[in-house]
Amino acid sequence: MSPKSLLKNRASLTHKIGYAVRNPARVTPYVKRTARDTWLRLKHPDHVDYYRAVMASDTGRNPEAAVGSRSHERWLALGEMQFAYLAEHGLKPGHRMLDIGCGNLRAGWRFIAHLDSGNYYGIDISPDILISAKQTLTTYELQDKLPHLTITKDLKLDFLPAAHFDVVHAHSVFSHSPLQVIDECLAHVGRILAPGGFFDFTFDRTEGAEHQVLREDFYYRTETLLRLARNHGLTARFMDDWEKRPHGQSKIRVSNGAPGA
Repeated sequence: MSPKSLLKNRASLTHKIGYAVRNPARVTPYVKRTARDTWLRLKHPDHVDYYRAVMASDTGRNPEAAVGSRSHERWLALGEMQFAYLAEHGLKPGHRMLDIGCGNLRAGWRFIAHLDSGNYYGIDISPDILISAKQTLTTYELQDKLPHLTITKDLKLDFLPAAHFDVVHAHSVFSHSPLQVIDECLAHVGRILAPGGFFDFTFDRTEGAEHQVLREDFYYRTETLLRLARNHGLTARFMDDWEKRPHGQSKIRVSNGAPGA
């Protein structure tokens, strides 16, 4: 991302007017999305309930688009990017992995194929997207890998065993989460990390004013999330090598270990 793009406040009226002038064909879809989201926010004041309703609406139209992929080719490419990165960072078949916000297994099916049977745990707040995940599992004939696919209400992770997971992963989850949801996850993820394990998460980065758009897209400063993790006794670092990937979000890694682990 360019330095200029990191300073944008996409919630500002000036940005919205400028974007509409440059992209007139997107005005009508944006107005429809705004109307839908306004209704859903009124119906579901709780953010998790609201976003579950968003996912139900989006998944009903197109499960791949619901997880942020405009085409099947892009769905495949984004999944491959996530898998390749963790493979390069030492993801082994014997590792136990928790995939927070696993969606319809865009990257998950590759993780499942790579890991030993039973070592993949995918959780999501949306029952609709988990049904689609099971269809993906069937498409790639990975039933024998016995992955765990579980719906969750929150990110307290209290139903999972302590010191169990070598890798915890959350791609494009915190980009849709208010700060209290991120804080909840960071408060509890350390308990389930195995010795030497780590938690990677992506986020929409801004170095300007932190802001949100339609309660769906949240933009945070890097230091805000690093400080939040450190407040819970976690080591946290910005992953510079992820910035070289063709992806609009940035990545932070947290662990229970010393800096540089």
